[in-house]
Amino acid sequence: MAQDGKGELTSAQMSGAPEVGSLPHSTNRMSVRFWTLSMIALSTVVLSNTFIMHYHRFVIPLLTSSFTAHAQQQDVQPLSSWLATETPIALQGILDNTGASGSKVPGARQGIVVASPSTVNPNYFYTWTRDAALTIKCLIDQFLTGQSQLEPLIQDYISAQAHLQTVSNPSGSLCTGGLAEPKFYVNETAFTGPWGRPQRDGPALRATALIAYSRYLLEKANASSVQNIIWPIVQNDLSYVSQYWNSSTFDLWEEIDSSSFFTTAVQYRALVEGSALARSIGQTCSHCDSQAPLVLCFLQSYWTGSYIRSNTGGGRSGKDANALLASIHIFDPNAGCDSTTFQPCSDRALANHKVVTDSFREIYAINQGLAQTAAVAVGRYPEDVYQGGNPWYLSNFAAAEQLYDAVWQWKQQQYITITSTSLPFFAALYSAASVGTYNSASSSYTAIVNAVLTYADGYMTVAQLYTPSNGSLAEQFSRSDGTPLSAVDLTWSYAALLTATNARAGKVPETWNASSVQAPGTCTAGSATGPCAVATNTAWPGRASNTPCATPTMTVITFNELKTTSFGDSVYISGSIAQLGDWDVTGSSALQAYAYSQDHPLWSGAVQIPTGTSFEYKYFVKTSTGSIVWESGPNRKLTVVGNCNGSVDQNDTWS
Repeated sequence: MAQDGKGELTSAQMSGAPEVGSLPHSTNRMSVRFWTLSMIALSTVVLSNTFIMHYHRFVIPLLTSSFTAHAQQQDVQPLSSWLATETPIALQGILDNTGASGSKVPGARQGIVVASPSTVNPNYFYTWTRDAALTIKCLIDQFLTGQSQLEPLIQDYISAQAHLQTVSNPSGSLCTGGLAEPKFYVNETAFTGPWGRPQRDGPALRATALIAYSRYLLEKANASSVQNIIWPIVQNDLSYVSQYWNSSTFDLWEEIDSSSFFTTAVQYRALVEGSALARSIGQTCSHCDSQAPLVLCFLQSYWTGSYIRSNTGGGRSGKDANALLASIHIFDPNAGCDSTTFQPCSDRALANHKVVTDSFREIYAINQGLAQTAAVAVGRYPEDVYQGGNPWYLSNFAAAEQLYDAVWQWKQQQYITITSTSLPFFAALYSAASVGTYNSASSSYTAIVNAVLTYADGYMTVAQLYTPSNGSLAEQFSRSDGTPLSAVDLTWSYAALLTATNARAGKVPETWNASSVQAPGTCTAGSATGPCAVATNTAWPGRASNTPCATPTMTVITFNELKTTSFGDSVYISGSIAQLGDWDVTGSSALQAYAYSQDHPLWSGAVQIPTGTSFEYKYFVKTSTGSIVWESGPNRKLTVVGNCNGSVDQNDTWS
């Protein structure tokens, strides 16, 4: 969470910009670690173009005069050991900042993710749409790796977003632009003060988070929750993105009203995977399909030939962690090193990584004296002055995460291709690098992979060096001496630590079909409106409802049938009521195989049936030759029992 107003706006952009100053920190002010940063350069030793990582603990005297006079020798904990201790602290930091049970955010409503407990200098005691979405996407990733205790919190967030979409605010209402309102009070009411608005990345990021959880539910044959709870929220966000993607926006740092690479990138992702989700539940998103190619085309305009110009306005260089964050948040493990979508291992993304990180080498005192091959402290952008213009923890984690993702891709494809565009990045780490392709069997490939991994670890180590002994992560750390600064316990900092750690461990997200869209030869402006309506269903199956409800007159039954089929076969459901064709095969309801796998041959389909109806039904297969094969045995029987959700899953197996 960094952005959040957390930047200083000019009077021409808005009034009431946040105060600039440093936040006193009650914890260890890091007076003993500053000598250590100079050792990051020594963590990689170059011998005959082979990089050797030093993982042992070391004690080295002060090497440069740029560090504080009271710096002293100190053991440095191996990165892996530190992460093993820090990751549970980071997860707890997120939980502490999430309502209603978060210990540090009293008054926050259920499912509301608060940016920071800090209420003064700066006041981040709000929920930002962007920060919350990125945090919940992180928690969903943690949930998918086995942390099942997080699911109620994820569901609470989704329910809270259904309400927040309806809160009218200075950006508008639900269907008139209000979805791009940057932040709300933690009691789910509108913040009406002056701010950098609108911020159009929020709806896209929220859609991406909800889509990730939807994929999990579909795999678990819980299509009804996707259709009835999640899809109405996502559909509103997708409609916003398709309508407003070509309009100017305040960037993720909330300072410049122009076009933002990060915003465009996450908007493209949301439209692509939003359309795929729609198809998987029998819906359509034609406005997604019509606009995604145009957004992808526009995304190319940020490329300067040597780096990504992250903002089209503001009078800055455009060298910005904005683009590092974009690369990791649009990472698709199935997209290879695609440069069109700026995948982490693409030549464009790697070239940009070097340009952006190098822009901080000379401007921070804590970076002085480091070799060009060493990782450095990374801020938002070199011209930054907010709170003193310091390094940000999340920027360092993002710099590392992009490289971990790149290494994962190289290992999957078993080769590395160096182009003239990416050569400066590789040459800085491997002196023998040249344009060409290095196969995994070559010693050069191994040396490059090891060098990049060591370099990535260096960015994590920088953050480690300036993290207090209690593991708390603020927003920034001082460019002069590494003291934690600005908002305390920043939720986004904790989430960034977790996602980078996952990437380091080779845990990658699911594909979102990044390369499935072709950009047109000529870019054009575009806009398309889509459906917009209040998402009213927030009652999750198996969880007690907080308020009584009237039993709906109609209930959506999602029929989930496990049936192994051959290529070209289709599964249908037929029954004794009109909604199932009255036993006429021509009027039967077709099921979909969107979650079908060899181990779990699932066919699913949703049918709306009057509550209280009793009926009989059966499944049949229509083979590739057109013949009909009914399941054997007696007819199945079902009575539709209504509930607050208005939906029921019926799970069957054709043995």
